[in-house]
Amino acid sequence: MVKGKIKNRKKALLVVVSVVLVIAIAITGLNYFSVQNLLKKGNAYNKVEIENQLVPQKDENGNWYFTTDGDFKVMHLTDIHIGGGFMSKGVDEKALNAVATMVTKEKPDLVIATGDIAFPVPYTAGTFNNYSGAKAFANLMESLGVYWDVTFGNHDAECYSYFDRESVAKFYESEDYKYCLFQSGPEDVDGYGNHVVEVKNSKGVITQAIILIDSQAYIKNNLIESIKGTYDNIHPNQVEWYESEIKRMNAENEKISKESVPVKSLAFFHIPLVEMGDAWNEFAENDFKDTDNFKYSDGVIGETGRRVYSGFGEDDMFEKMVELDSTKAMFNGHDHLNNTTFEYKGIKFSYGYSIDYFAYSGIDKLGSQRGCTMITCKPDTTFTIDKYNYYSDRYDLEGFTREEVTMQLEDVTYQVPEE
Repeated sequence: MVKGKIKNRKKALLVVVSVVLVIAIAITGLNYFSVQNLLKKGNAYNKVEIENQLVPQKDENGNWYFTTDGDFKVMHLTDIHIGGGFMSKGVDEKALNAVATMVTKEKPDLVIATGDIAFPVPYTAGTFNNYSGAKAFANLMESLGVYWDVTFGNHDAECYSYFDRESVAKFYESEDYKYCLFQSGPEDVDGYGNHVVEVKNSKGVITQAIILIDSQAYIKNNLIESIKGTYDNIHPNQVEWYESEIKRMNAENEKISKESVPVKSLAFFHIPLVEMGDAWNEFAENDFKDTDNFKYSDGVIGETGRRVYSGFGEDDMFEKMVELDSTKAMFNGHDHLNNTTFEYKGIKFSYGYSIDYFAYSGIDKLGSQRGCTMITCKPDTTFTIDKYNYYSDRYDLEGFTREEVTMQLEDVTYQVPEE
């Protein structure tokens, strides 16, 4: 009797193991073919024809720089959220198409994607592999033939992902991607991707410094903190690195121009600074009228709850920016329904339009939040910020199609902060 029960249990266990094995093999196969098709989709886009395309070089410090006496155009993209699995195939292809359409139209000198390029959530994408989304984006950008760079978001290397942030950083630094300017950054500075791209004139003067910073992910890198969304902040040694880079560039400019003027710079990262929420609350509490500190430009806060999902701690990055008088604008993503731009204490804060078709439930059917930001750096160190919605007539391009969506935020101007 006992032997019979044991035998039956072994049979049941064998059946369960066999079923699990069959499912695992099937999912692996489905993901393999889905990724191959996604890569094929990215490679199918034509190279963007840019007249007199600027080609970057590396200086003695190992930093990339472009040389021009004219305008320099930067495209800011964010929160692309490529699942990279068999369950996200349709929305992933839409994301690639949106990026390809806007890059083809705008012909930027440099594309910067501020994080959450990959979104390999197993229960929605069907995979833990965060290389798949990163590779799909990288292959697309190489196919388009436009120089590009990235910062990390909180989803690019989750605690449950196959590959950690160091591995993903090495992936982006691969020689396979000749148009990618990503650099892991100093080993003694926290995070991956802290680096500078400079724009110089023909005399060698830096007219605009583009500073990319890893805004970290969660206070603790575990599943519970990921689910709770306890976001981290930029770390103290990153602020120190930022200061040292500004001072280095100041010294280089002064050596050439003989003028002691702070180099002008723009900062790019994923998670907004705490001051972004502080500034918006000050605006809202003043009945959405400008204050001495706050000057509204455009866009909306479309998120609910905290409105601005910054880190849960504090950092000195904004205070250091004000002190050094170099960075005049910062660009971030993270909050997919926020796309406002405003000035606070002399520095512009700018949310990028998101690309996301996948991370927010039903967002593939919505369109007010999807697009890009174009930053034009002028040779006199000034710059302009223009935002373009993906569904505007601007992107009616031959050979490209767009899906029908609901423009859900058209009538929204502001959101009142939560009490």
